[in-house]
Amino acid sequence: MVEAITTVDELFGLLARTAGLVDDMVAGDVDIDILQHSLQCAEELAGARPDDAELQVAGLVHDLGHLLAPGDPEGHGRHGAGAVRDLLGDRVAALVELHVPAKRYLVATDASYASRLSPGSTTSLAHQGGPLSAAERAELDADPHLADALILRRADDTAKDPARMVPGLDRWHPVVTRVATHSVRR
Repeated sequence: MVEAITTVDELFGLLARTAGLVDDMVAGDVDIDILQHSLQCAEELAGARPDDAELQVAGLVHDLGHLLAPGDPEGHGRHGAGAVRDLLGDRVAALVELHVPAKRYLVATDASYASRLSPGSTTSLAHQGGPLSAAERAELDADPHLADALILRRADDTAKDPARMVPGLDRWHPVVTRVATHSVRR
């Protein structure tokens, strides 16, 4: 069981530790570490949904589970969600957890999606259970966070450009603080 992250400073310390860390399931796929990938994903979401800070923050923290539970790449979404839930709220946690099933969902529902996956994402898909079954798909269809999880998933897929320059972690501190403060009030 992964411990809950309790402060924004603790979260940023952990995010900083993902610099130089490569997802062990997709090593060799792209020349980008988890921090740069996460920053690109959050920036992609900021462009797509500028008024949705929770979705952007979910993009920033979606792969934190790789650091928190090394050796369990299939469970990284679940581990990350459990760690951020108390600090960032249920919606951010749900989106983090759903980013893996969202890939499986898209493979099952969009015939062209699988062909757009990177080689590492294709490999991890097999380890994550492949396309969703009809029963799994029906269950996910009922999830109120599915539409946003699919947006996160697509941003995740495009956030793998080693040459893309995006702002660093400092850009996200006020956004994460706002989300954390809002989630504590609920």
